[in-house]
Formats: sequence, C-alpha cells, structure tokens
Amino acid sequence: MSKKELETCDELVSKFEAVISKPKKNNKTTYYTGVDLGTACIVLTVLDAHYEPVAGAYRYADVVRDGMIVDYIGAVTIVRELKEELEEALQTELLFAASAIPPGTDELDSGAIKNVVQSAGFELTAILDEPTAANEVLHIKNGAVVDIGGGTTGISILKNGKVINVSDEATGGTHFSLVVAGAYKISFEEAELYKRDEANHRELIVTLKPVIEKIASIIEKQIKDYDIDGIYLVGGSSCLTGIEKIIEEKINIPTFKPRNPMFVTPLGIAKSCTNQIMG
Repeated sequence: MSKKELETCDELVSKFEAVISKPKKNNKTTYYTGVDLGTACIVLTVLDAHYEPVAGAYRYADVVRDGMIVDYIGAVTIVRELKEELEEALQTELLFAASAIPPGTDELDSGAIKNVVQSAGFELTAILDEPTAANEVLHIKNGAVVDIGGGTTGISILKNGKVINVSDEATGGTHFSLVVAGAYKISFEEAELYKRDEANHRELIVTLKPVIEKIASIIEKQIKDYDIDGIYLVGGSSCLTGIEKIIEEKINIPTFKPRNPMFVTPLGIAKSCTNQIMG
C-alpha cells in the first residue's frame, strides 16, 4: 500500500466523519448503504451513486458477541432506527444495502445478518467478509488486512489484490475491556467507556500490552506461510493509540493504521453495495 493510497483511504474516512454531523442531500442520486453489525457498535454508511459519502450514523450496542448475533430483535430495531434517522436527514427512502460477517462464519451467521438487514427494511445486495470489505477502501495488493473488532480478530491475506486466505479468532476489544475492568476494579460497562476515551489511551496501552501481543501472535500464526508486504489494521479496537507499534515490534513487519479505523470496514461494505438484489 502506497502513501498515496493510505492518504486516499484517510480522505474517504474524513469525508464520512464530516457527513455524520452534516449529511449531503441529493434528490437525483441512488443511495448505497453499508450495514456493519459490530460486536460493540453498529454503523450505517450511506454513499451516493459515485460512491462518495453523504450520510452516516452509528450506535454502541450489545447485540453481537464474538461475531454472532445474540439479540436479533435488538439488532433489527437499532438498524431500523438508524435507517429512519438517515432517511429523515436525506429526505428519501434508503433501499439498497450490503453487509458483512467475520471471515469463515458464513455458514453460521450469514442468514441471520441477511434477515436483520431485510427486516430493517433494506433490499440486501451483498454479504462479504469484513477484512475483504475493508480492502475495498484500502486497495492492498500484497498484505494482511486485520480487522480487530469487539469479539474477534479477522485476517484476510491478499496476493496481487486477491484474497487467498481468511481466518477469524476470538480475541478483540471485549478482552481489552475485561482486562481494564479487572485492572481498575470497575464494571465491564465502565471499562468500555473508559477504553473509548482517547485521553486514556496512553496509560491503557501499558495495561493492555499483553492482550495486544496475543493478537499479534494470532496474526503471526496466520501469516507465517505467506510473503506479505505489510499489516493493515482496521476495526473499532484498532483505534487504541499505539496498538500498531506493539504489533509491528512483535511481528517485525511494517504495520499501518488508517485514520479512524472503525469506519474503514463500514465504508468498504457500502462500496460493495449495488442495486442488484441478492437471490
């Protein structure tokens, strides 16, 4: 991934951050929505016909655990409410949506994801794995996209721009919160909030280093048989300041983190959306 490509990714994320608070209404365009049902956060991204960000919304939620939907009604309700919020902002109906799942879980959960998106009122056009969705924004030729979510870490190995291997293991932000809760003697909910505050990251990075090194070991195990140029971190748990440095030191492969990695995968999902409904 070149410096220019990373800048392009960061520019797209920056545009999306801007339209969350100030949507861009255009009555003459088709809208494409990405629905990212994360363990800690549900994100909806809306792009126009040229795949430029026009609106977005997100809500922290506890309806998914370890990449699996555990509160179906809660998930449908939140997605529908976010959809209605964005429709009001854009003064239109959002018809088409794509979504994503952790790598290797398609047989287990793609049906549930499909049902949530459709029950919320969308026509579903695509379901893809999360790291592959992220690469719709990153455009990596040879490397590993590592999506560190709330419950799992998903890894996609790319060669010549094509995904040649995917994997998913159960370590992520939930484990960060459990460690923080234990270290600070606070509840899990309080630990979640404390972890999200960037002002606390400098002290937390020391506390969380063993968990980050475990994630690095997972990555190292999955990439050992492949010749890759770099590791690219996405997902909400990658927002932790300094996480990329610890992973790079552990694996000794250049490790990169785009601006606000929480939004890279949702944007990639939306970029995969079309007006062709899934069968």
